[in-house]
Amino acid sequence: MNADQIVRDFCAAWSRADVEAIMDAFTEDAVYHNIPMPACKGKEDIRKFISGMFAGMCKSIDFEIKTQVVSGNIVMNERIDVLHMNEKTVELPVCGVFELTDDGKISGWRDYFDAAQFAGG
Repeated sequence: MNADQIVRDFCAAWSRADVEAIMDAFTEDAVYHNIPMPACKGKEDIRKFISGMFAGMCKSIDFEIKTQVVSGNIVMNERIDVLHMNEKTVELPVCGVFELTDDGKISGWRDYFDAAQFAGG
C-alpha cells in the first residue's frame, strides 16, 4: 500500500467530480468529518453529503496539496481547496487527516478549515 499515492488519487477524483471514485476509496463504516459541521458516518451518509455538494453547491473542487506527510496508515495534508461554484470560485485553506486501513481504504477523514472564511467566500 502506498498511502501517499492513495490520498493523492482520492484528492484528484474531486476535481473530476467523480463520486464513484471518491466513494470507492472509503470503507463501509468510514467517518468523514468537516469540522465544525456534523460528521458523516458510514458510506451511505458520506455519499449523500458528497453527491449533494456536487448536485447543488459545487461543480468541482480542486485539492491543491501544499504539503503531505505520511506516518504508517495516517496521511496529513495541508492544501487549498478551490471550490468551483455556480457563480464564483472560493479558495479555502484546509488541513486534512486521513486514516487508512491496511488494504488502503479510508476509514476516517477529518478536514479542518475556517467555516467563516468559507461562508464569506
